[in-house]
Amino acid sequence: MRFARIVFTAAGIGGFFVAVVAGAAMFLAGGEGARSGTWAHATPQAFLGFDDNEYPGDAALAELRRTFAFAGYWLNPPPGAKQNTWAGKRNILLKNGFGFLVLFNGRTERQLEPPANAAALGEGDAESAVENARREGFAANTVIFLDQEEGGRMTAAQMAYISNWVERVSGANFRTGIYCSGMPAKEAKGESVITADDIRQHLGSTPISFFVYNDACPPSPGCVYRATPPVPSASGVAYADVWQFAQSPRRRNFTRACSATYHADGNCYPPHDTGPGSILLDLDSATSADPSSAVP
Repeated sequence: MRFARIVFTAAGIGGFFVAVVAGAAMFLAGGEGARSGTWAHATPQAFLGFDDNEYPGDAALAELRRTFAFAGYWLNPPPGAKQNTWAGKRNILLKNGFGFLVLFNGRTERQLEPPANAAALGEGDAESAVENARREGFAANTVIFLDQEEGGRMTAAQMAYISNWVERVSGANFRTGIYCSGMPAKEAKGESVITADDIRQHLGSTPISFFVYNDACPPSPGCVYRATPPVPSASGVAYADVWQFAQSPRRRNFTRACSATYHADGNCYPPHDTGPGSILLDLDSATSADPSSAVP
């Protein structure tokens, strides 16, 4: 997940440093997370994960699992990619103890403009998402997150696409989620719109999980690894289930205040890795160690 078209206002959303006393005490007292070295399990309120457009490789999983509870898992080629290197890797991730954040790359605004039929494309992409999820071994009730990179207010075509995708995926006995911006975007007449709010209002009572990105510092701490990850609600979107708080490469206009937390090349690397030229990551926090769990 690397692209966004809207120039956002990095509104200072305070309150990131949420005290999670129980989780911190467990970590310091040598609880499960401390014993295993898996920081992501240090608190029951937030779990640390990562997503990456490129599969990091089988050999890296054990080391990554020391830090991360879950991994983003693409069902189709990620943004900007021509192939999906995650395909067929579910079982080895399971063997290494990872939870899943199941992702499907959706259409851009430009791809939905007339003469394209946005509603039909939404239905067709939903069928592909379900087919790919089943082929990869994901059970019914798994949450599939539709990736929508572009921020600001959704157009009528974008909402038709999203609505039909959500309806068709739900009708196939999977649950639905949306990856979208949780950052205020400037619209006409000085209006500020958060994409997650816009989509949620359009979908009404439709049950849906939100995976929001907001890498502005604050509320994001940047590319950091703490015993207590930031809770998703600290993103500025109170109902978020997952928060992407760091991206690779970093977006310099939003990350000036936390630039020192990133590598000199602007990327975010695993804490136990050797540095540039290896695995670069986006960092996520979630309310579950398995955000796409098939258990409702």
